[in-house]
Amino acid sequence: FLLYLPYRSAMRMLTGSCYISPYRSVPVISPLQVGYENANRFLLYLPLQVGYENANRFLLYLPLQVGYENANRFLLYLPLQVGYENAGTVEFLVDKHGKHYFIEVNSRLQVEHTVTEEVTDVDLVHAQLRVCEGRSLPELGLTQETIRVNGCAIQCRVTTEDPARGFQPDTGRLEVFRSGEGMGIRLDSASAFPGAVISPHYDSLLVKVIASGKDMSTAAAKMHRALSEFRVRGVKTNIPFLQNVLSNHQFLHSTVDTQFIDENQNLFIMKPVQNRAQKLLHYLGHVMVNGPTTPIPVKAKPSSIDPVIPTVPMGEPSLGFRDVLLREGPEGFAKAVRAHPGLLFMDTTFRDAHQSLLATRVRTHDLKKIAPYVSHNFNNLFSLENWGGATFDVAMRFLYECPWKRLQELRTLVPNVPFQMLLRGANAVGYTNYPDNAVFKFCEVAKENGMDIFRVFDSLNYLPNMILGMEAAGRAGGVVEAAISYTGDVSDPMRQKYSLAYYVKLTEELMKAGTHVLCIKDMAGLLKPESSRILISALRDRYPDVPIHVHTHDTAGAGVAAMLACAEAGADVVDVAVDSMAGMTSQPSMGAMVACTKGTKLDTGIALEKVFDYSEYWEVTRGLYAPFDCTATMKSGNADVYENEIPGGQYTNLHFQAHSMGLGNKFKQVKKSYSEANKLLGDLIKVTPSSKIVGDLAQFMVQNNLTREEVEEKADELSFPLSVVEFLQGHIGIPHGGFPEPFRTRVLKSLPRIEGRPGATLPPLDFDALEAGLRLLHGDDITQEDVMSAAMYPKVFQEYKEFTGSFGPVDCLSTRLFLDGPKIAEEFQVEIERGKTLHIKALAVGDLNKTGQRGVFFELNGQLRSVLVKDNVAMKEMKFHPKALKSVRGQVGAPMPGKVIEVKVEPGQKVEKGQPLCVLSAMKMETVVNSPLTGVVTVIHVDTDNSLEGDDLILEITAEE
Repeated sequence: FLLYLPYRSAMRMLTGSCYISPYRSVPVISPLQVGYENANRFLLYLPLQVGYENANRFLLYLPLQVGYENANRFLLYLPLQVGYENAGTVEFLVDKHGKHYFIEVNSRLQVEHTVTEEVTDVDLVHAQLRVCEGRSLPELGLTQETIRVNGCAIQCRVTTEDPARGFQPDTGRLEVFRSGEGMGIRLDSASAFPGAVISPHYDSLLVKVIASGKDMSTAAAKMHRALSEFRVRGVKTNIPFLQNVLSNHQFLHSTVDTQFIDENQNLFIMKPVQNRAQKLLHYLGHVMVNGPTTPIPVKAKPSSIDPVIPTVPMGEPSLGFRDVLLREGPEGFAKAVRAHPGLLFMDTTFRDAHQSLLATRVRTHDLKKIAPYVSHNFNNLFSLENWGGATFDVAMRFLYECPWKRLQELRTLVPNVPFQMLLRGANAVGYTNYPDNAVFKFCEVAKENGMDIFRVFDSLNYLPNMILGMEAAGRAGGVVEAAISYTGDVSDPMRQKYSLAYYVKLTEELMKAGTHVLCIKDMAGLLKPESSRILISALRDRYPDVPIHVHTHDTAGAGVAAMLACAEAGADVVDVAVDSMAGMTSQPSMGAMVACTKGTKLDTGIALEKVFDYSEYWEVTRGLYAPFDCTATMKSGNADVYENEIPGGQYTNLHFQAHSMGLGNKFKQVKKSYSEANKLLGDLIKVTPSSKIVGDLAQFMVQNNLTREEVEEKADELSFPLSVVEFLQGHIGIPHGGFPEPFRTRVLKSLPRIEGRPGATLPPLDFDALEAGLRLLHGDDITQEDVMSAAMYPKVFQEYKEFTGSFGPVDCLSTRLFLDGPKIAEEFQVEIERGKTLHIKALAVGDLNKTGQRGVFFELNGQLRSVLVKDNVAMKEMKFHPKALKSVRGQVGAPMPGKVIEVKVEPGQKVEKGQPLCVLSAMKMETVVNSPLTGVVTVIHVDTDNSLEGDDLILEITAEE
């Protein structure tokens, strides 16, 4: 009602006139703060220049640098016409010639009045109130002559707006709010405090920051420093954009007009806010509420005892074989190894040892601690195996760390010992086929990051795959070490498929292909002393100049004896692991080999006491990985490996998987099924990924209680694991002796076959397109190493980036904190970079709120911090999945526990017998569930990403009549 009469009066005053304003292409917006005592007395305080305008909002202000005398004359008449009193703001456009064009009058002080106050030392709000009380301007000491500009001031509005998305407002909870202060900084704040909720219903302004100084550059520097000290977490802000503006040359040295943003698009190239500390608190809170983020196979807790790091002398370590390699190249390196008088070691502690014993879970954090000790005390190692194979994807998949960063950091700490990696031939470090250029590029990037020796193998000893990997490693400038995967027993005349003649002929082909070093890769530990002497003697006699390297596992307990036999027969290098990480499915003991060769012609030159200190570190460190230690389920090695031929690392994995799937009491049956599965597939060489194929089929047989004969009989009806089907199609190459028939034909039916090398027909990978896509998803800090990770494991890399985007650099945490989180009241330190250490104390975990979250409270560097964490258990819906009735043929159940990754049919769709219905995934094994009959799909009971137990009902099919 109060507005009605003025509104009607204004309507009566309307005329049909049209107001035409002149167009000005690049004007400056200039608000002027003015104060009127009455129609006869007024003050002009100061004109302002708006630094930029976006979405109808002014966000940065500073004093205008052009004259305003014309505006002054105009303002003399303005109040007389309207009877205006008290403070107000008059807005103009000012063109490049200094001419003013009136826009409007705002009958209030606008947000930019603080700049006027700072440079005139006049409290405009105070003066405004006093004028309302009846005081005159002279009584307040305000006359035009006393209004003087002193220095320069800049105001920035800090808002919860995202410049990268067109200043789209952001909402959420302020987890952290810390403002920048200091000399020459004024803060006019809204309700900005930790815990404040920024809703979409109110203005996005958090605080106005005003910096003042003697001149423009001083004020800008103070403002930049203050904004840099702000910490706002939980919502996006415009601070990075403001910092870019304050660093812009045009802004600092010339007039800023309304085209400023359009002409300076680089303002939107902003450095990402790292927010590492708060993200780590989120991670720790998540673990405290929900438990470990990486799957834990057993209930054991990490040890609370931290290992003692042995001391190393100051200065550079002694020269090693890497110095020879850098000086003389791969050929000179190979000659130096061959000429070395004693036995050389490759230490597998940093890779294959923990892959075999601790499920590949050892983190870079613990490797870095002991790396300098290795560099200083084991400089005469042939190599340190620390990369490649399963460690590459496990680093991202389960440890949430970058495998390339591991390589880079270890290279810095160990400059004198050659690094060795495992390269799966044409499969690089993956489990699938890649375009040739991807394999070549991978080796190139690995060499650039510090890799020296590429141990190239193929799980089937398929030469075309091996030669591609060798060429890629050689072209990158690395040492090419061709590895022959060993199986069978060359000392047994009854076993002729993999005879001595087979290995000699294969060696001949690899020598022709240009290998620098020859390796025998005995993954199951099948080499006995006698077979070792036979094989190595034959190869040494034929190739006296090539270094021979032997890799084995100690599963049967004969590893030390076999490696001594190899050395006596002419091997230059054998593989060992430090004592506390040796034995069982790992490599033979380093200490035992040092002691057994001491004082002989094979003397290693390694001091036993150094091995003891090295072993002591790993003995304590191993306790940190108790949840993954194979000894939780496996108490010893077993000579039955000579029968089942299960590779060392897989032996451990199968043991874990059998227990996790409820088959722990059937592990003997699993091993027997492994032997039968191997025979079904034609007696394969069993190395990743061929060993995984055999293992997948073995578990499938145990899960479904099938014998070898039953599998052969029902081959055209069963839904085999995807890995088995793809192997029979030829996805990993052609096995020695060919594929098993008629088993292959019955399984594949009409599915296509691959002839020749699987990757030969793949189109080249477009790295530029891949990088562009990654930058679009993850920002401009994508490196060539990231591109290679995405090329090898697209989904795993995506999940890794999403995880670290939410939880930050968790690789900085100690292993116990990473796995188990801190205890309440525990104080600890986290070094996130050199010279930057976080001091953290865990305070409390709050009660469950109505949204299913718990507040977790910490003290960070003496300041209280809190995070809200979703309680996964409390929010979980209780839902029971129906089981498939085996008596009803049309009910299709899950053949094994797993996650649904794809549903290939729809309700009402007609399907043929053997047609794929859906794909399940569990423990890195994918299984295609095929239709057991011809009919019509009536009901589908699952969706993508559903987790299923064995026999859970997937869908129902009505048989065709």
